[in-house]
Amino acid sequence: MNARPLISFDWAMKKMLRNKANFEILEGFLSALLGDDLTVRQLLESEGNVASEELKNNRLDMLVETSANELIIVELQYDSEWDYFHRTLFATSKLIVDHLDKGELYEKVRKIYSVNLVYFDLGHGKDYVYHGKTEFRGIHQDDILTLSNRQAAAFKYDAVSKIYPEYYIIKIDNFDNVAKSSLDEWIYYLKNYDLKEDFHAKGIDRVRERLQYESLPKSEQRAYDAYRSNRSRLNNQIDTARLDGKAEGIAEGRAEMLRETALAMKLKGLSPQDISAITGLMSDEIERL
Repeated sequence: MNARPLISFDWAMKKMLRNKANFEILEGFLSALLGDDLTVRQLLESEGNVASEELKNNRLDMLVETSANELIIVELQYDSEWDYFHRTLFATSKLIVDHLDKGELYEKVRKIYSVNLVYFDLGHGKDYVYHGKTEFRGIHQDDILTLSNRQAAAFKYDAVSKIYPEYYIIKIDNFDNVAKSSLDEWIYYLKNYDLKEDFHAKGIDRVRERLQYESLPKSEQRAYDAYRSNRSRLNNQIDTARLDGKAEGIAEGRAEMLRETALAMKLKGLSPQDISAITGLMSDEIERL
């Protein structure tokens, strides 16, 4: 293992991975997950596809090119919400609307992959990677509805499901730390913030080089430490609220934890802008703390 700890992927998404110089890290992870040699062309920023600053910090929307030169949209996000399934549906729907120009034909809708990093117990399942797609199955003949030859030629797809968004849910805590594939190497990092010396999946070397905790400025190290502590406490509180059936407690606990974290950062001398980017709180709320 590394002698020096690595930054967690969710923190890296907030800042480092938004820098084009670090797109190789995103490309490595997505290539391992989707089974293709992918290239991130640009980030897609739109006020319409996020509900708040906090959500914006918790997701990346990317225009990605496949090895077949197809341009697709990949949404990468994480969070700890009891309505997470609904959130992924909302997010992909907004992406479709926001990135289809008015008057464009519906056939111009881009393929969307929603990749969700889940750091809490979402639903019930033993696996650690789940894949969802849309198929139309006959209720009498049990056959799968397919594209006509004309549609397949026009859309460049071989199945109806290729048109619709596809979802990947990675239940990180379910991973047993036994890496048997390139994707497993990435999930090992997502779970442990570490890498074994024999890991060589695409992009892993860039993680070793660029996501070192010690490479952060001292002020960002303090902010990162506060963030990790807050996230751990928040997840515990969410689990307790879920067991008690108190959905309102989740929202109240989240708000209180964010305020406590913001106050700690403020006392450490971080600017209101940096605190807002990390916690999602508005600048005027931070100034009142």
